[in-house]
Amino acid sequence: MTLFWVGFLVLVAILLALDLGVFHRNPHEVTLKEASGWTVAWITLGLSFSGFVYLMFENGWGGAVVHGENGELIPNAGGEAAAKYVTAYLLEKSLSVDNIFVIALVFKQFKVAPMHRHRVLFWGVLGAIIMRGIMLIGGVMLLRKFDWLFYVFGAYLIYTGLKLFLPEKEDDEEEGPSDGFIGKLRKILNVAPDSVDHQGKLLVKVDGKTMISVLGLCLVVVEWMDIVFAMDSIPAVLAVAPEPFLVFTSNIFAILGLRSLFFVLEKAIHQFAELKYALAIILTFIGVKLVGHHYFHIANWISLTVIVVCLGVAIGISLARQKARASEA
Repeated sequence: MTLFWVGFLVLVAILLALDLGVFHRNPHEVTLKEASGWTVAWITLGLSFSGFVYLMFENGWGGAVVHGENGELIPNAGGEAAAKYVTAYLLEKSLSVDNIFVIALVFKQFKVAPMHRHRVLFWGVLGAIIMRGIMLIGGVMLLRKFDWLFYVFGAYLIYTGLKLFLPEKEDDEEEGPSDGFIGKLRKILNVAPDSVDHQGKLLVKVDGKTMISVLGLCLVVVEWMDIVFAMDSIPAVLAVAPEPFLVFTSNIFAILGLRSLFFVLEKAIHQFAELKYALAIILTFIGVKLVGHHYFHIANWISLTVIVVCLGVAIGISLARQKARASEA
């Protein structure tokens, strides 16, 4: 099994190296056409990996087995493993929409030029991979050792989901990191003055001293916000795919495509308001599944269907309302 972990990490390293070192070597503003192409490529790659997952768990490569509802080991369960992987991937992808919205606000607060946004997102994704890996594997170990955490995670997801049904306050519509929080970071970190030209660098020299640039401070805030959003997504993903390899690979593939998806949705995020309610239903459903895992069994294909239907209906309603508003204008 270790060989597959190493192989996957090498694959991720190669993809990131090609991304920043070859395809995006020169800083530039990412166009909608370019972002759309990369989004399709990342989603195709992420979903195609389910084929490898199927073969791996069906043939027991590296001792790969699926865990049943009661913790029993199920060998040769390629279809079950692939369903868990796809469900976890789509779940993390859908939950990243809120993350994209907040990142857009952070870029707005720091006045990050469009040509430098991809670099911030690249390093942000790299940091997210490391932090998510630690949190996900730690979460799997805790759930296996302390069964009562299922109820804690489930109750938290239900609370989060129900809270999304509540109407937003007017002053919450542009809720990003507060100026007070950013001010505290400036005091803790050695941040260069805003007037210093960072030229797309995260660290700059000021009077012979190395300091964090405003762009670097923006990256720190983005990383912090990812940790905050992980508090919702990680319990949800662990609920549908408790196997370490499945939960890690599905999460990382979803994160890898976050940058291109950001550039696609950045200007259109407000046009998909109904996605909020889809996420509310999904989180509540997963929470109920966690809380009741000892009393009833919900098949993985049902979880996958709920996620796909909720997202599809929400996007369809959003597009229909957008078309209706356009015709009225």
